[in-house]
Amino acid sequence: MIRVTIVSANHALRVGLRELLANQSDIQVVAETVDLESVNAEETEVVVLASVSSVRLLESKTNFAILFLTDDVESIRAAVDSNTRAWGVLSSNATEDELAAAIRAVGEGLWVGAPNLVRSLMRVSRSREISGEDALVEPLTIREQEVIQLMAQGLANKQMALTLGISEHTVKFHLSSLYAKMNVSSRTEAIKRGIELGLISL
Repeated sequence: MIRVTIVSANHALRVGLRELLANQSDIQVVAETVDLESVNAEETEVVVLASVSSVRLLESKTNFAILFLTDDVESIRAAVDSNTRAWGVLSSNATEDELAAAIRAVGEGLWVGAPNLVRSLMRVSRSREISGEDALVEPLTIREQEVIQLMAQGLANKQMALTLGISEHTVKFHLSSLYAKMNVSSRTEAIKRGIELGLISL
Protein backbone atom coordinates (compact mmCIF):
# COMPACT_ATOMS: atom_id res chain seq x y z
CA MET A 1 0.00 0.00 0.00
CA ILE A 2 1.40 3.39 -1.06
CA ARG A 3 0.61 6.08 1.52
CA VAL A 4 -0.14 9.44 -0.11
CA THR A 5 -0.54 12.96 1.25
CA ILE A 6 -2.22 15.55 -0.98
CA VAL A 7 -0.87 19.09 -0.70
CA SER A 8 -2.84 22.03 -2.09
CA ALA A 9 -4.19 25.30 -0.76
CA ASN A 10 -7.35 24.63 -2.80
CA HIS A 11 -9.82 22.56 -0.74
CA ALA A 12 -11.90 21.55 -3.76
CA LEU A 13 -8.78 20.33 -5.57
CA ARG A 14 -7.74 18.24 -2.57
CA VAL A 15 -11.18 16.64 -2.44
CA GLY A 16 -11.14 15.98 -6.17
CA LEU A 17 -7.74 14.30 -6.04
CA ARG A 18 -8.81 12.14 -3.11
CA GLU A 19 -11.88 11.01 -5.05
CA LEU A 20 -9.75 10.24 -8.12
CA LEU A 21 -7.58 7.91 -6.04
CA ALA A 22 -10.40 6.32 -4.03
CA ASN A 23 -10.74 3.34 -6.39
CA GLN A 24 -7.04 2.39 -6.32
CA SER A 25 -6.64 -0.66 -4.10
CA ASP A 26 -2.88 -0.15 -3.64
CA ILE A 27 -2.99 3.62 -2.94
CA GLN A 28 -4.21 5.13 0.33
CA VAL A 29 -4.63 8.87 0.88
CA VAL A 30 -3.54 9.24 4.49
CA ALA A 31 -3.73 13.04 4.75
CA GLU A 32 -4.48 16.35 3.05
CA THR A 33 -2.59 19.55 3.89
CA VAL A 34 -2.23 23.09 2.58
CA ASP A 35 1.60 23.09 2.51
CA LEU A 36 4.64 20.81 2.69
CA GLU A 37 5.49 21.95 6.19
CA SER A 38 2.42 20.11 7.46
CA VAL A 39 3.26 16.77 5.84
CA ASN A 40 3.84 13.93 8.29
CA ALA A 41 6.97 12.36 6.81
CA GLU A 42 6.63 9.31 9.04
CA GLU A 43 3.37 8.20 7.44
CA THR A 44 3.86 9.56 3.90
CA GLU A 45 5.61 7.81 1.00
CA VAL A 46 4.40 10.03 -1.85
CA VAL A 47 3.26 13.66 -1.78
CA VAL A 48 0.94 14.79 -4.57
CA LEU A 49 1.90 18.46 -4.71
CA ALA A 50 -0.48 20.88 -6.41
CA SER A 51 0.80 23.86 -4.43
CA VAL A 52 3.56 25.61 -6.34
CA SER A 53 4.26 27.96 -3.42
CA SER A 54 5.53 24.97 -1.40
CA VAL A 55 8.35 24.19 -3.82
CA ARG A 56 10.72 26.54 -2.00
CA LEU A 57 10.62 24.12 0.95
CA LEU A 58 12.42 21.46 -1.05
CA GLU A 59 15.85 22.83 -0.23
CA SER A 60 16.29 20.21 2.49
CA LYS A 61 16.26 16.46 1.99
CA THR A 62 12.86 14.78 1.99
CA ASN A 63 12.10 11.17 2.86
CA PHE A 64 9.07 11.04 0.60
CA ALA A 65 8.74 11.14 -3.17
CA ILE A 66 6.91 14.06 -4.80
CA LEU A 67 4.52 14.12 -7.73
CA PHE A 68 3.99 17.66 -9.02
CA LEU A 69 0.70 18.57 -10.64
CA THR A 70 1.47 21.66 -12.69
CA ASP A 71 1.76 22.89 -16.25
CA ASP A 72 4.41 25.43 -15.29
CA VAL A 73 7.74 23.56 -15.14
CA GLU A 74 9.63 26.78 -14.43
CA SER A 75 7.97 26.81 -11.02
CA ILE A 76 9.46 23.44 -10.05
CA ARG A 77 13.09 24.10 -10.97
CA ALA A 78 13.91 23.80 -7.26
CA ALA A 79 12.98 20.13 -7.41
CA VAL A 80 15.76 19.39 -9.88
CA ASP A 81 18.28 20.88 -7.47
CA SER A 82 16.82 19.35 -4.32
CA ASN A 83 17.54 16.14 -2.43
CA THR A 84 14.10 14.75 -3.18
CA ARG A 85 14.16 10.94 -3.19
CA ALA A 86 12.16 10.73 -6.41
CA TRP A 87 9.81 12.96 -8.29
CA GLY A 88 7.42 13.19 -11.18
CA VAL A 89 5.50 15.89 -13.00
CA LEU A 90 2.05 15.66 -14.56
CA SER A 91 -0.34 18.19 -16.00
CA SER A 92 -2.94 19.47 -13.57
CA ASN A 93 -5.46 17.90 -15.97
CA ALA A 94 -4.00 14.39 -15.63
CA THR A 95 -6.46 11.49 -15.77
CA GLU A 96 -7.12 9.04 -12.93
CA ASP A 97 -5.01 6.35 -14.64
CA GLU A 98 -2.11 8.74 -15.28
CA LEU A 99 -2.18 9.95 -11.70
CA ALA A 100 -2.25 6.45 -10.23
CA ALA A 101 0.51 5.18 -12.53
CA ALA A 102 2.75 8.15 -11.69
CA ILE A 103 2.23 7.68 -7.94
CA ARG A 104 3.23 4.02 -8.24
CA ALA A 105 6.32 4.93 -10.24
CA VAL A 106 7.65 7.62 -7.91
CA GLY A 107 6.75 5.37 -4.99
CA GLU A 108 9.23 2.88 -6.46
CA GLY A 109 11.92 5.55 -6.61
CA LEU A 110 11.59 6.38 -10.33
CA TRP A 111 11.47 9.78 -12.00
CA VAL A 112 8.44 10.12 -14.26
CA GLY A 113 6.52 12.75 -16.14
CA ALA A 114 4.35 13.80 -19.02
CA PRO A 115 6.70 13.91 -22.06
CA ASN A 116 6.01 17.54 -22.97
CA LEU A 117 6.59 18.72 -19.39
CA VAL A 118 9.78 16.68 -18.96
CA ARG A 119 11.16 18.02 -22.24
CA SER A 120 10.45 21.56 -21.07
CA LEU A 121 12.13 20.85 -17.74
CA MET A 122 15.17 19.45 -19.54
CA ARG A 123 15.42 22.65 -21.58
CA VAL A 124 15.28 24.66 -18.36
CA SER A 125 18.03 22.52 -16.85
CA ARG A 126 20.25 22.73 -19.92
CA SER A 127 19.89 26.50 -20.07
CA ARG A 128 21.54 26.91 -16.69
CA GLU A 129 25.26 27.42 -16.67
CA ILE A 130 27.01 24.20 -15.65
CA SER A 131 29.83 24.87 -13.24
CA GLY A 132 33.15 22.99 -13.23
CA GLU A 133 31.92 21.14 -10.17
CA ASP A 134 28.98 19.77 -12.14
CA ALA A 135 31.02 18.76 -15.20
CA LEU A 136 31.98 15.15 -15.88
CA VAL A 137 35.35 13.95 -14.68
CA GLU A 138 35.73 12.50 -18.17
CA PRO A 139 33.27 11.84 -21.03
CA LEU A 140 31.04 8.77 -20.88
CA THR A 141 31.73 6.00 -23.36
CA ILE A 142 29.05 5.08 -25.89
CA ARG A 143 28.17 2.00 -23.81
CA GLU A 144 27.93 4.08 -20.63
CA GLN A 145 25.61 6.49 -22.44
CA GLU A 146 23.43 3.51 -23.42
CA VAL A 147 23.40 2.27 -19.84
CA ILE A 148 22.34 5.59 -18.31
CA GLN A 149 19.62 5.98 -20.94
CA LEU A 150 18.20 2.53 -20.08
CA MET A 151 18.54 3.29 -16.38
CA ALA A 152 16.45 6.44 -16.88
CA GLN A 153 13.77 4.23 -18.46
CA GLY A 154 13.59 2.29 -15.21
CA LEU A 155 15.28 -0.92 -16.37
CA ALA A 156 16.92 -3.16 -13.77
CA ASN A 157 20.48 -4.45 -14.26
CA LYS A 158 19.27 -7.78 -15.64
CA GLN A 159 16.98 -6.05 -18.15
CA MET A 160 19.79 -3.74 -19.26
CA ALA A 161 22.05 -6.76 -19.74
CA LEU A 162 19.46 -8.47 -21.98
CA THR A 163 18.81 -5.30 -23.98
CA LEU A 164 22.52 -4.64 -24.59
CA GLY A 165 23.51 -8.26 -25.05
CA ILE A 166 26.08 -8.19 -22.25
CA SER A 167 26.39 -9.85 -18.85
CA GLU A 168 24.86 -8.44 -15.69
CA HIS A 169 28.38 -8.24 -14.25
CA THR A 170 29.43 -6.02 -17.17
CA VAL A 171 26.41 -3.77 -16.57
CA LYS A 172 27.54 -3.34 -12.95
CA PHE A 173 31.02 -2.45 -14.19
CA HIS A 174 29.62 0.24 -16.50
CA LEU A 175 27.44 1.60 -13.68
CA SER A 176 30.42 1.88 -11.34
CA SER A 177 32.40 3.66 -14.04
CA LEU A 178 29.71 6.21 -14.91
CA TYR A 179 28.98 6.85 -11.21
CA ALA A 180 32.65 7.73 -10.76
CA LYS A 181 32.70 9.95 -13.85
CA MET A 182 29.52 11.76 -12.80
CA ASN A 183 30.59 12.00 -9.14
CA VAL A 184 27.36 10.36 -7.89
CA SER A 185 26.57 7.36 -5.71
CA SER A 186 23.09 6.26 -6.74
CA ARG A 187 20.78 5.76 -9.71
CA THR A 188 18.63 8.72 -8.72
CA GLU A 189 21.64 11.04 -8.55
CA ALA A 190 22.97 9.71 -11.86
CA ILE A 191 19.65 10.32 -13.63
CA LYS A 192 19.36 13.79 -12.13
CA ARG A 193 22.90 14.67 -13.24
CA GLY A 194 22.30 13.12 -16.65
CA ILE A 195 19.24 15.31 -17.20
CA GLU A 196 21.16 18.40 -16.06
CA LEU A 197 23.99 17.63 -18.48
CA GLY A 198 21.67 16.77 -21.36
CA LEU A 199 22.87 13.14 -21.47
CA ILE A 200 19.40 11.68 -21.11
CA SER A 201 16.69 12.08 -23.71
CA LEU A 202 13.16 11.25 -22.58
